[in-house]
Amino acid sequence: MSPSSQRISHRALQSLLLKRFGMAVATYSMVLLLCWVAMIGDLFRVSASTALIGSGLVALSQFVLFWLFISGHNLRFTDPSLTEPQVLLALGWTTWLMSMVDDARGTLLAVYVLIMLFGVFQLKPRVFTRCAAVGFFAFAGLNLFEAYWMQLPDPSLALLQVCVLFVLMVWLSLFASYVQALRQRMRQRRFALQAHQDTLRGMMRQLEDLVATDELTGLFNRRHFLRLAGRELDNLAPNRHHGLALIDLDHFKRINDVHGHAAGDRVLQTFAAVARACLRDGDVLARYGGEEFVLLLPNCDADRLTACCERLRHAFEQSEPVGVQVDRLSLSAGMTLLTAGDDLDDALQRADQALYRAKRGGRNRCDAAWEGQGA
Repeated sequence: MSPSSQRISHRALQSLLLKRFGMAVATYSMVLLLCWVAMIGDLFRVSASTALIGSGLVALSQFVLFWLFISGHNLRFTDPSLTEPQVLLALGWTTWLMSMVDDARGTLLAVYVLIMLFGVFQLKPRVFTRCAAVGFFAFAGLNLFEAYWMQLPDPSLALLQVCVLFVLMVWLSLFASYVQALRQRMRQRRFALQAHQDTLRGMMRQLEDLVATDELTGLFNRRHFLRLAGRELDNLAPNRHHGLALIDLDHFKRINDVHGHAAGDRVLQTFAAVARACLRDGDVLARYGGEEFVLLLPNCDADRLTACCERLRHAFEQSEPVGVQVDRLSLSAGMTLLTAGDDLDDALQRADQALYRAKRGGRNRCDAAWEGQGA
């Protein structure tokens, strides 16, 4: 991954983590509001100054976490979300809160559930169970401590609260394990779906290649060439030219009649191989039909089109198809130039007339449409 992509990924991750942290801060704010409502109702065993100090310490802990996220120091940890530290910190504050109330403990047990739900989707089952155990034993330890010092107003109610919290923590741990297993299955299915999509894309590319390619020579077929040539012609600048040539292999029917169609196929393949070696990247060559081929040279003038066709003619003349004894190979070519606003069918017709003159003039030669026009 490039550095810029990594920076974008880190920014997206930090944005998501800050949103989750904002949810935690909102939860803290609501719980603190409930605590002050309980404070007003004389349900706390501490003074207002102690409650203010406690609220300040809670806010300070959240500012420290906020600084870790803003500064990017959280990215140094194995879990950049710091979910486990946040859960453990919240459990600690909640247990401290429980130590200051008596009758409201049963109501405030819901805070433990809120804290643990924060880690359901992020913590691994083993880590979640560990956090749940810490919360349960902290609350149970608080009740045992108060029971030892004879400070429990109602031991039976305290035992019930401990049992309720135990059931909640066990259920949440099982639920978290189920959620993580479900996420893992969904992740595996997503990866499998992505693999299938990649396979389908590869098959589609192969299908497109089959549709656009002549099976025998491996060159483009006529339909694909017309599509490419039309696109190139539409994008042609007013002061530029494209070269267009129709190429016909001389005496090809005689090769088929004397040596067989397999030999004719080998000659066609030989021409395709020679043409690939003579052409540059970006030049378009296609099998137009039978032994006829069509060539498009983008951004080409008359001299370069002529030189390319002559080079191709000489190279084919000197080639020797493997396994075929042919006395002489040659080709004829008809050339024309495409200009902006030109009609592709008209240009092909000009090239075809030039090709006819080349064959009538003795074959094994290249003739140009502009020569027939007296240019």
